[in-house]
Amino acid sequence: MHATELILLYDYYGDLLTDRQRECFELRYNQDLSLGEIGQELGISRQGVHDNLTRTEALLVNMEQKTGCVRRDQRCRKVIDEILRSALELRDSTDVKISAAAQRIITAAEALEE
Repeated sequence: MHATELILLYDYYGDLLTDRQRECFELRYNQDLSLGEIGQELGISRQGVHDNLTRTEALLVNMEQKTGCVRRDQRCRKVIDEILRSALELRDSTDVKISAAAQRIITAAEALEE
């Protein structure tokens, strides 16, 4: 799994990890420290850091497989984008009712994005 995918999973599920797991993950993926540097920072071996990160990454992937929150959110965002594009086209209609309805759709879709 790519780092960007793991970071996205961490954004969703990071609060469910232990403090040590979060600390290792953030040092590796947010501060781009090596395993040795993280080990020095935390007072554990390089292998300990590796094991911690491997378990943490597996937990994040497992949480997504069980809950599907990230996948569902990404699907929703795509649908909202399509709704907005379509409603923006309709908003320019000369028919006042269609234009007003399109604006209500736009407002509702934008509220979902927040």
